[in-house]
Amino acid sequence: MTYTTHIRRSIRRNRGAAAVALAAATALLAGCSSKDDNADNPLTENKASGDSVVVGSNNFPESTLLADIYGEALKAKGIKVTYKPNIGSRETTYGLIKNGSISVLPEYNGALLAYLDPKATPKTLGQTTDAINAKLDSKLTVLKPAAAETKDSVTVNAATAKKYHLTGNSTIADLKDVAGDLVFGASPEFQTRQQGLVGLKSVYGLEFKSFKALDAGGPLTLAALKKDAVQAADIFTTDANITKEKFVVLQDPKNLFGFENVQPLAYKSALPQKGVDALDAVSAKLDTATLMKLDTQVQAGNKDPLDVAQAWLKSVGLA
Repeated sequence: MTYTTHIRRSIRRNRGAAAVALAAATALLAGCSSKDDNADNPLTENKASGDSVVVGSNNFPESTLLADIYGEALKAKGIKVTYKPNIGSRETTYGLIKNGSISVLPEYNGALLAYLDPKATPKTLGQTTDAINAKLDSKLTVLKPAAAETKDSVTVNAATAKKYHLTGNSTIADLKDVAGDLVFGASPEFQTRQQGLVGLKSVYGLEFKSFKALDAGGPLTLAALKKDAVQAADIFTTDANITKEKFVVLQDPKNLFGFENVQPLAYKSALPQKGVDALDAVSAKLDTATLMKLDTQVQAGNKDPLDVAQAWLKSVGLA
């Protein structure tokens, strides 16, 4: 990694951290801030409009990579772009795009729908999109989904798989009699999501020994699973570490995690038609195999996601 790349990555990480801190500070100071004070806050009053678009991302590497892909595709069409990376979980970012502080956000259709309507059980990709739009705030819309899917999962480490005779053909239901002996690791919000511990209990009858709050399929979760600090975890299915570390992803026959196609979420008035067209073109080119390759470059190859995004867009004629 070059010194320049290191600096760029540090700046991008710090900007994301600053955004989170700023959002928290805004909430605390809302009662004593004037409108003029808030005008300089990128997460409140600076709503994008016309040819200025704010592209945000959730707090995990793939979301940042996808945000960079979206942003650079928009730039290629002459649209001014500002990045707000690594903001937080969906519980935070949905509110920010709803109020116009973010213009575009990479989303996963099934997970977004579960957030909007935990009881929804769509049977097709089209039904998923329709159900999302029925529940979205009227100022928002989802654009065309990509073929690429990244699912949450119940993944066990090699030692646990060996101990309980679990293979790639095993299902989440196979943990029912042993879940009480296992520590589960995931992001804090996984505890209260339908596509999380709530659904694992109601759909599969699983109750784990304990829960360890880590990160969203990131380095903390991967390290804990590898070291057996947790025996099962929520790992995204496009993560190259699954093969590298011989983790076992359990099948989900009851479709708890549903469809998880990558799909842009947009604040309607902030995204011009040429921006919609640019993001639809990205979705048309992005499949699961491609996303896994790009993820591997970032997560295993330690490449700057912005560089990876620019190179891929150029390779498919979108930059």
